[in-house]
Amino acid sequence: MEAQLKELIPFLRDKNPQVRQIALSNLLGQTPEGSPHRNIFYHGLGGAGLQKPKETDIIRDLKLLCRDQLAVAHDAFRALVNLSDSPLLVPFLSEPAFLTFLVSYILNADSILADLASMLLSNLTASSSPCAALLALKVPIIKIPSSPNPLFLTQSRSGTSSAPVPHPSEEPQDILALPLLIDAFVEGASIDPSEDRSSRKRKGELHFLASVFANISTSPAGRTFFVTSRPMDPLNPNSTNEYPLSKIVVFTEHQDTIRRGGVASTLKNCAFSSQAHRAILSSDTEAVVVPPSTLFAPGIDALPYILLPLAGPEELDLEDQEKLPSALQFLPSTKKREADSVLRLTHIETLLLLCTTRWGRDYLRDHGVYEIVRGAHMEETVDKVSEHIERLVQLLKGDEGVGTAYESDVVRVGGQEEEEDDDEDNRIEEV
Repeated sequence: MEAQLKELIPFLRDKNPQVRQIALSNLLGQTPEGSPHRNIFYHGLGGAGLQKPKETDIIRDLKLLCRDQLAVAHDAFRALVNLSDSPLLVPFLSEPAFLTFLVSYILNADSILADLASMLLSNLTASSSPCAALLALKVPIIKIPSSPNPLFLTQSRSGTSSAPVPHPSEEPQDILALPLLIDAFVEGASIDPSEDRSSRKRKGELHFLASVFANISTSPAGRTFFVTSRPMDPLNPNSTNEYPLSKIVVFTEHQDTIRRGGVASTLKNCAFSSQAHRAILSSDTEAVVVPPSTLFAPGIDALPYILLPLAGPEELDLEDQEKLPSALQFLPSTKKREADSVLRLTHIETLLLLCTTRWGRDYLRDHGVYEIVRGAHMEETVDKVSEHIERLVQLLKGDEGVGTAYESDVVRVGGQEEEEDDDEDNRIEEV
């Protein structure tokens, strides 16, 4: 069987698109994890001794077929999504030319398979080297103000991503990719999945970009990007400054689990940066700066978006209601908490991280966090989540002694100082 499958590989380069599709459709079934002949895709990638690993024909063909017509490109993207869980493949899928195509394809609003491409980028950024490459990546763009889609990503051209007609004559300019991906992610949330794809402003919903942001924010450089003030419009350096994190925190209650989970993880990872706590929590009416940057921007005002998934329909006293951010006051009787216990835990861990500074603890106390988590604890059915809530309550209701009045860090959360014990079970790990 394996020998027969290998005989199909040369047909991936056949001039007849139907032959390419048939060959690829037969190979696709061997790409998921656990498939008996999956090794045909990895054979020869590892190199030997001091020899540098070389890209094999089949991987090169699959990358090229992502630019083919719809049926072939769909199966090529699916194959690479399935195979990209192997570290052997990561260097060849994150090399500059393919990474530029992949990101440009996702950014192009007309790309039919942008969601599959986002899944592939999500898998790739589970490794540190593609994250670093994506942070520095710039993509060539031509602005077309008169077009329904005002940006033409010159490296996105393929059989499933049309180029404007007539082709623009302007020279492209290189723009940092990550701010553009954030804007595309925000735009994708407004897509109605029941709407006919041909009439959508953007063909993909791009939920998996949330996982890309979560992966990037596990590194210090990634966190710095999300909490460093930069122009709101990536194409206009003179536009108002804002924090990139502020654009995505609003999705913690989105109906798609991937989107809200990735955003929750990104927010938690950014909370590992204690210097950013004031910017993360402050209202958007207050200008805040996060060192070492000297550029001010409106606060991210993330607390309502952390607490809403933890809030239920419980009635609170008027005095307690007044403590809460306005978005959490007088919630309807139909309000439901986050159903996924992993995401509930993520939000509690974010609050614990925000307690690692005295300023953060005081802010959480003054804005009704205890009142919300008290209700959440009463309804919680998962022991691990309950234990983290109890730990949070101890920090919020505990007295601040002389030693903590001026100390910035008093709790160990993934390596910081801790008031309590040093038990590994109590540490919060980056995701």
